[in-house]
Amino acid sequence: MQQVVSATMQVQQIKIHGEVLKMSNAFHAYTLREPIGVVGHIIPWNFPTSLFFLKVAPALAAGCTMIVKPAEQTPLSALYYAHLAKLAGIPDGVLNIITGFGATAGAAISTHMDIDAVSFTGSTEVGRIVMKAAAESNLKVVSLELGGKSPLIIFDDADVDMAAQLALIGILHNKGEICVASSRLYVQEGIYEKLVEKLVEKAKAWVVGDPFDPKVQHGPQVDKQQFEKILSYIEHGKKEGATLLTGGKPLGEKGYYIEPTIFAEVKEDMLIAKDEIFGPVLALAKFKTIDEAIKRANSTRYGLAAGIVTKDLNVANTVSRSIRAGTIWINCYFAFDNDCPIGGYKMSGFGRDFGLETLHKYLQVKSVVTPLYNSPWL
Repeated sequence: MQQVVSATMQVQQIKIHGEVLKMSNAFHAYTLREPIGVVGHIIPWNFPTSLFFLKVAPALAAGCTMIVKPAEQTPLSALYYAHLAKLAGIPDGVLNIITGFGATAGAAISTHMDIDAVSFTGSTEVGRIVMKAAAESNLKVVSLELGGKSPLIIFDDADVDMAAQLALIGILHNKGEICVASSRLYVQEGIYEKLVEKLVEKAKAWVVGDPFDPKVQHGPQVDKQQFEKILSYIEHGKKEGATLLTGGKPLGEKGYYIEPTIFAEVKEDMLIAKDEIFGPVLALAKFKTIDEAIKRANSTRYGLAAGIVTKDLNVANTVSRSIRAGTIWINCYFAFDNDCPIGGYKMSGFGRDFGLETLHKYLQVKSVVTPLYNSPWL
């Protein structure tokens, strides 16, 4: 019974409704939230299942119809889910899948005059193209969840073993092919040596190989292009003077496997600190004060997420309010939930997924106004 009540309460919390407005003169007014219309979803290859439902579910709940373009590397899952949707009774024409390349199929969605909104997750470079196409067509509403170069800041009072594990998972989860990866690690000088030693030890023990092997923690990069891109950034890191602590090479003679890679003494002007690598490459640096940590964490064109590891509540509150990023994780990382919005600041985009915010971006607000009885307007 308790489960039924809880589920009912949750549904009530997300019920779509407008508001009754208190007007300053003799009118009665209220707002309606109506479906925005036809939505184009363009989703990337790194989480094809999760991101399909992240886009489709709230748009369906808002009453929209939609066209979904999966990445050309991972089209099959979207086609299968559309098949399941049809079996579940979703009418023809509500959920449509179009496969193809970004320059053709993606561009067709962004420029189409009968598509009312586009939701894109992917690189900042392609996000610019989508936004420009929307502006040059019918000024469709655009939501962009783009690149990231997220900082993880570890303070002196942190538990070293826990912090090292968070840092490792933050960069190696899904082989680093995740937009909120904690690819920039800042460690306060008091525990720097201990944490680096622990981090390198854990990285060397990380198991890379066949993802169908239950002992493996880390599979291959998505394709040859991404594999070669990551290796080129590793070479940049070496040439720019960063210290390679571990990794830095392909693993094995077959497949697109790359060793967990950690660079130390990384400066903010290095490419491995500035660019989103989208791979298992960690840029590590030391800091002294809270102000220095905040300044260095914010020295990026991105603002998708950040992590803070500390036992001091005042430090956590100060730093979380000072970092310009859409999600701040304190003493945790990758803590996603359906109720918690995610999205970016700066060149990480705008608009939010998860939470009520994701529902609202697929809804238009309409104001309805009528005069009251005996109003002078009658």
